[in-house]
Amino acid sequence: MNKDCHKQFSVKSGTVFEDSPISLDKWLTAVWLVVNCKNGISSYEIARDLKVTQKSAWFMLHRIRLALRTNNWGGGNMGEGGPVEVDEAFVGGSPKNWHLAKRSKRVRFTPSHEKIEDHKTAVVGLLDRDTRQVRARVIPTIKREVLQDAILQNVAAKSTVYTDGMKAYSSLPALEFVHETVDHLKEYVRGEVHTNGIENFWSLLKRGLRGTYVAVEPFHLERYVDEQVFRYNNRATKQFKMTDSDRFVIALSQIAGKRLTYAELTGKVGETAAF
Repeated sequence: MNKDCHKQFSVKSGTVFEDSPISLDKWLTAVWLVVNCKNGISSYEIARDLKVTQKSAWFMLHRIRLALRTNNWGGGNMGEGGPVEVDEAFVGGSPKNWHLAKRSKRVRFTPSHEKIEDHKTAVVGLLDRDTRQVRARVIPTIKREVLQDAILQNVAAKSTVYTDGMKAYSSLPALEFVHETVDHLKEYVRGEVHTNGIENFWSLLKRGLRGTYVAVEPFHLERYVDEQVFRYNNRATKQFKMTDSDRFVIALSQIAGKRLTYAELTGKVGETAAF
């Protein structure tokens, strides 16, 4: 008992583990599995391994994903030492595999009665070739202003930016960026001009979403992106040695000052990520 505030506290207080009846040893095991399983780990696997309910395991995983989130979006320092690859991806399962009730909610019609199925969610990603670090975020659309804003927030002025031939990127030279494109209808690599690095990140993200998690609601997609960004940015390479233990310690260093309640997770109340 803390005599100053007259509240119970433990080693879980002030972390994403706070107010959880699940023991700390199970929480730490779950963190280890999440950060070290290349394609992620499902709530069913966590429930079976830790002897908790699937609902509890699902909640645990989302709280851990919140801890893995890094607040580097908008730093504006990418590209200071080398070029930056920028690309967008669409994430989402095929509507034919959905339950009919869910399928009906994701279908809308334009004023001209054109049928549109909103089954894909857009994500923008940026890879700094020099640091080999990725930043990614769910975006509402892939319109020019949205993609340009992502670049302006994260990439240093006058940096070299490599993209595909999408017209939304065509005005980057006017924004004082050195812009090189590769037309994927004709080629994938032209010397140093390519987006293969960020596309490798997309393949890892989609492999986990399709093979491990199977069905991810757009409302929760941001946290799954954060999880993959953490693993990608803390992977072992020839230049940067990284062990499973190192990755685990980095994850634990980020658990403090973050909080996610079940009501926030399910959208019943607004989320407040920090204390």
